[in-house]
Amino acid sequence: MARGRHVGSSETKLLQHLLEACGRCEEVPEAYVDIHTGLSGSGVAFVCAFSEALAEGAVKMGMPSSLAHRIAAQTLLGTAKMLLHEGQHPAQLRSDVCTPGGTTIYGLHALEQGGLRAATMSAVEAATCRAKELSRK
Repeated sequence: MARGRHVGSSETKLLQHLLEACGRCEEVPEAYVDIHTGLSGSGVAFVCAFSEALAEGAVKMGMPSSLAHRIAAQTLLGTAKMLLHEGQHPAQLRSDVCTPGGTTIYGLHALEQGGLRAATMSAVEAATCRAKELSRK
């Protein structure tokens, strides 16, 4: 949330309390609102697309679709919990699960060849730019 200049601390605390019923709430500068929209608001769809792709990879390898989608979702949930509860940087957790010459590093190499990072960064940038355009209207 971003506090307006006429909002006092009691109103801020009330709003934070209400918003935290839905999840984490942090006060940020108003300049971050469009970026938040691009990251979190649109990020839900980006994460769903990634989850779907993970599951489809397992289906391609022979796993039933419903099982693959459940495992993909659980993998995302478990990863998010580790990042939030342990306070680790994603790069550290990624490094921790890579063994030399193992399956994960081979998979990460394939993701890098496909441009996952650049595509994801571009998606957040495009969504943020569109949020800025819409906020001017």
